Amino acid sequence: MAELIYLADDDGIMRKYLQQLFEREGYVVESFSTGDDLFATFQHKPCDIVILDIIMPGNSGFTVCAMLKQTSHVPLILLSTKDKDDDYIMGITLGADVYLTKPVNPAKLLLHVKVLLAKSKANPIVAPNNQHAHTQAQEQSNIYKYADITINKSKITADCNGAAINFTHNEFNLLLYLITNQDRAISREELLREVWGYDNIVESRATDDTAKRLRKKLLQAGSGVTIGTVWGFGFRLDVKKSNI
Repeated sequence: MAELIYLADDDGIMRKYLQQLFEREGYVVESFSTGDDLFATFQHKPCDIVILDIIMPGNSGFTVCAMLKQTSHVPLILLSTKDKDDDYIMGITLGADVYLTKPVNPAKLLLHVKVLLAKSKANPIVAPNNQHAHTQAQEQSNIYKYADITINKSKITADCNGAAINFTHNEFNLLLYLITNQDRAISREELLREVWGYDNIVESRATDDTAKRLRKKLLQAGSGVTIGTVWGFGFRLDVKKSNI
């Protein structure tokens, strides 16, 4: 079955152009003039990937991105005329998988779509109505623990001593990767490649910002887990000595 793409852009010409681009590649596309319309449709009919313009009537692409990522793990691409680093970092921090500035290179956009869909297939999120089909052993294999933190990969949840912690999409993925590689320090380059799929100085700033926000949430939750900075290299998980 062909993958379903949701596309939101208030520029009718751009919507039509991108819709034709993806349909020629065999995708099914539903387009919307606002992110709010896209979000409303997604609630009862999820898609395989979302492409959002940032500047639209109603809620901005930033806001819709955050709303989608609070309730789903859908791959998401932001398109924008905003090319400042702060805007880029904002988009990635809110959970966008890719941030592209307009005018968009069609070949580059199409490549990102194919890569994100391939990753999504390789690491599928289990729908609630399919949970009973998984054995207890399979469910247990999706649970990761480090000190007082427990993560359930399939349910996309995390808690500290049984109390839930709300993480953004990127915060969750960063903590999960650090926990699954808890025996070593992880370089920024590896995190960018494995968690975000990028590799340049701008994205490095986004990684630092996400780590900072994650560190703050762990502290607020009363966790003894901290994210240590390995200067000039990257990060590693640690436990405060007072909590050992």
